[in-house]
Amino acid sequence: MRPKSIELHIEELVLDGLSRHGNIKEAVETELSRMLGDQGLPQLLGQGGEIESLEGGSLDVKENSRYDVIGAAVARSIYGGLKR
Repeated sequence: MRPKSIELHIEELVLDGLSRHGNIKEAVETELSRMLGDQGLPQLLGQGGEIESLEGGSLDVKENSRYDVIGAAVARSIYGGLKR
């Protein structure tokens, strides 16, 4: 399902274990937008509504990883959580 517009609001994103978050937010937004555009809206969100919380799982990220790499991994984890 590919709606014409999607409004997604992430109230809080918990990234335990990272001492610096930098521009991860922008990287998450960019990659998640790309995934939603390319792969469509997961069925869980197909009817609209609100999800109180979402468990995205854990990531194995090295401390010196670039923000865009971390953000893309976080976005894939979020999208995967939406598909469950």
